[in-house]
Amino acid sequence: MKRFDHTKYKPFPPIPMPHRRWPDQAIEQAPRWCAVDLRDGNQALAQPMDAGQKQRLFDLLCVVGFKEIEIVFPAASAPDYAFTRRLIEQRRIPDDVAVQVLTPAREALIEKTFEALHGVRKAVVHLYNSTSKVQREQVFRMDRQGLIEIAVRGAEAVRRCAARYPDTERVFQYSPESFTGTELGFAAKICEAVMAVWRPAPERPMIVNLPATVEMSTPNCVRRPGGVVRRSHPRPRGADPERAYP
Repeated sequence: MKRFDHTKYKPFPPIPMPHRRWPDQAIEQAPRWCAVDLRDGNQALAQPMDAGQKQRLFDLLCVVGFKEIEIVFPAASAPDYAFTRRLIEQRRIPDDVAVQVLTPAREALIEKTFEALHGVRKAVVHLYNSTSKVQREQVFRMDRQGLIEIAVRGAEAVRRCAARYPDTERVFQYSPESFTGTELGFAAKICEAVMAVWRPAPERPMIVNLPATVEMSTPNCVRRPGGVVRRSHPRPRGADPERAYP
């Protein structure tokens, strides 16, 4: 039996940040919380929730006081699409609550997502495409520019679809999926390309999400990549960093 060769795995490279400021900061006001139990949490269950259970949980999250609630991936399945329509058509979403939905950077799925949201008062549309080095080389077989073009086309489709539904108050969100496996300079560059399409401003904010899709380091390293991106690339007016996901 061949012995396991642990030497083929490289350790997570440390990111030097000698002038870190965040450990000395104190929270003085509550961040913006977004509950993701209905979507991200649900997919982790051995037995996913049915529509009735999702409805009860959504109602409970509203009672608790969450103002942003991620509900589903509308274009992923008929049940997810139907649940989105149920919330909207039955007027189950309070006026001060924004529902968040997820969509990959694929035009057909983006259009389906906006169709599902028709009639909603407030929404966060979360666009993503995977950017990690491994997926770029082994799955997509593209160079960096190829993935930037995917992100830009997706951002353009989101902006175009949103224009068809002017009555909805929307915030756009972008994630370089698998950020923890993405080179920091490239992650910043692809976020900037999306920002150039959406052109965030104080009256038209966007959210930049840097997800730890795959944990690749010890906890003391998790905060550093995001800090490097934020400090190396000044935040444009309208990009929102003060958001938390319980």
